[in-house]
Amino acid sequence: MLTVQRFTFNPVQENTYVVYNEKGAACIIDPGCYFAQEEQELIGFLKNQALEPVLLLNTHCHFDHIFGNRLINKTFGLELHLHPLEEKILQFGPVSSKMWQMEFENYDGPLHFLNEGATVAIGNDQLEVLFTPGHSPGSICFYSSADGFIIGGDVLFKGSIGRTDLPGGSFETLEQSIKAKLYSLPPEVIVYPGHGDATTIGAEMRSNPFVKG
Repeated sequence: MLTVQRFTFNPVQENTYVVYNEKGAACIIDPGCYFAQEEQELIGFLKNQALEPVLLLNTHCHFDHIFGNRLINKTFGLELHLHPLEEKILQFGPVSSKMWQMEFENYDGPLHFLNEGATVAIGNDQLEVLFTPGHSPGSICFYSSADGFIIGGDVLFKGSIGRTDLPGGSFETLEQSIKAKLYSLPPEVIVYPGHGDATTIGAEMRSNPFVKG
């Protein structure tokens, strides 16, 4: 069984997730820790819970989701997994963040690419990769059918959706991703988004004003 722990980091209020099982295997998704106190909070949680990080994952590579990639790599030796279409977005991160006056040192280690239908293992547990572009060209979600949740990045929010006015964004593409990939999931599936509070697939199908079920 997988447990999801959320942290809200950096001035953009990004959600970082640690997903772990009862044996202590853990993956870190979208580490957005920017300030030293946030880095200490994330590392401290992992150590205090005696967790063994085994995966570093990005749903997409806008700068607020990648601040902590380098920290996790240097601390735990984990290499980054992402969709291949996000490589250029990752490389552009320090440039885009500088526009927000938030400079950082980018991850520069090896990249491992994830495509639609792939699975990633957290010990004996698995997350399925769903390709959900529209907010970013290579946005992916991580779905646990066994535990009924999805880590959705900036695709679908509680009462909203990801913005589509950034480079590579498309409302039509995002709408199709949500309808085909997310709204096809069971309504009770919990959505853990990249910003804000969790919701469910059913709640968004009923009342999301941007993409109706």
